[in-house]
Amino acid sequence: MTDAVATIGGVPTRYLSLVVLVIQNSALVLTMRYSRILPGPQYLSSTAVVMSELIKCVICLLVHLHEQRTNSHSPSLPLLSDSSSSTTAPRYTLSQLFTDIFSVRSGFLKLLIPAILYTLQNNLQFVAATNLDAATFQVTYQCKILTTALFAVLLLRQSLTPLKWLSLFVLTMGVACVQIPSAGTPTSFHQGSYPLGILAVAIACLCSGFAGVYFEKVLKSSSSSTPSTSLWVRNIQLSVGCLAIALTGTFIWDGRAIAQGGFFQGYRPITVVTICIQAAGGLIVALVIKYADNILKGFATSLSIILSTVVSVFVFQFVVTIYFLIGTVLVFSATYMYSIPDKKPTATEQDLAIRDRDEAKGDEGTPMISINDYDEDRRDMEKAEGEFRDDVPSRGASQEFSEKSDDKKPNGESTADKPKAIRVYDELGYVD
Repeated sequence: MTDAVATIGGVPTRYLSLVVLVIQNSALVLTMRYSRILPGPQYLSSTAVVMSELIKCVICLLVHLHEQRTNSHSPSLPLLSDSSSSTTAPRYTLSQLFTDIFSVRSGFLKLLIPAILYTLQNNLQFVAATNLDAATFQVTYQCKILTTALFAVLLLRQSLTPLKWLSLFVLTMGVACVQIPSAGTPTSFHQGSYPLGILAVAIACLCSGFAGVYFEKVLKSSSSSTPSTSLWVRNIQLSVGCLAIALTGTFIWDGRAIAQGGFFQGYRPITVVTICIQAAGGLIVALVIKYADNILKGFATSLSIILSTVVSVFVFQFVVTIYFLIGTVLVFSATYMYSIPDKKPTATEQDLAIRDRDEAKGDEGTPMISINDYDEDRRDMEKAEGEFRDDVPSRGASQEFSEKSDDKKPNGESTADKPKAIRVYDELGYVD
C-alpha cells in the first residue's frame, strides 16, 4: 500500500513548490535589476516599497477574513427543537478586526521595531540592485543566513551544531571570494557605485537577520498570552506597520519629487511585476515550507543563485571570474550544509536515558509483587500479630479453620490439595 502524495496537475507538490521558490528568488533579483537600468525616467524605489507592502497587507487581510468566515459558518450540533435554524454563529465584525490588529493586547506595538527594519531592508534592496549586478547581489545577499544565525544565538539563546558553524564560515569565505575582482575583467559593465551597493547589501542583511529573529521572539513570547492570534494577523500587523513607516518616509525623502512628477512616475510593466514579486515573496516561502523541507528550501536558494548568474551573463553582459565561481560554489555548499536538520537522538539513546532515569529513582518506582514470597511474608506477619494480639489465632488454628472452611465448599474442592501459587491467587481474589 503506497502513501498518497499531494499533486497538482500530476506533478508532486513538493517538487512544484521547489520550482516556484527557485523562480521567485531569481525573478526578484533579475526584475529588480532590470527595472533599475532601463533608460528613461526612473521610478522612486520608496513608492515601490509602499505599493509592495500595500499588496501584501491586502492579501493577508483577505486570507484572514476568509478564515474567519469559514469558522463562523462551521456546522453546529443539531438540536431537537425547531429554533435551531434561527441560531447562527456570531459574525466577525469590523470592530473585532480592529481589536485583533491594533489593540495593546494583540502586541501591535511590539512589531513596530521589525516593521522599521523590514522597511529599511526593502529600500536597501533597491539601492543594491541599482549599484550591483544581479549575480553579485544574489550571492552577497546570502549573508542574511549568517546574520540570522548570529542574532538567533544572541537573542534566542539557540545553540548551533558544529556543522552549522562550519557552514557559516564557508558562507563567509564564499561571499568574500565573490567580491575579489579579477585583473583582466573590465569594469565598464558596472552601473552605479559598487561600494555603495555592497554597503546596502550588508545593512540589508543585518536588518533582515535582526528583524526575523526579533519577530520570532515576539511570536514565541506572545503565544502563551494571546494564543488565538493567527499568523495572518501577525502578517497584517507587520504589513500595516511597514506601510505606515514606508509612506511616511516616502513623503519625507521624496515628497518634492512626488509633487513634481507624481507618485507613480517612471512606472513600467516591469516595475509592476517587480512589486508583485516582492509582495508575494514572503507568502510564497511560507506556503512552500508547508510542502518542502529545509533541505529543499536551501537547495532552491542555491539553484536560484545559479539561475541568476546564467541570466546575468546573457542579459546584463556579466563577466564570470574564477573567484566568482569559487565563491558561488562555497555559498552553494554552505547553504546546503546549513539546511541539513540537526541529528536527533536515536530510539536506543532515548531508551537508555529512560532506563537510567528509572534506576535513579530507586525505591520510588512501582513495587513488584512476588507470588513465591507471598506465603512466607504472610506467615511472618501472622506470627508477629499473634504474639501481640490475643484475638488472632495461631498459625495452626488458622490453618485448621481454613481447612474446615474449604471442606464446606459446594464443589467439594479443598485448597490444601491445590498448588502453592493457586492458593495465593485464591486468597488475593483473582480466581473465583
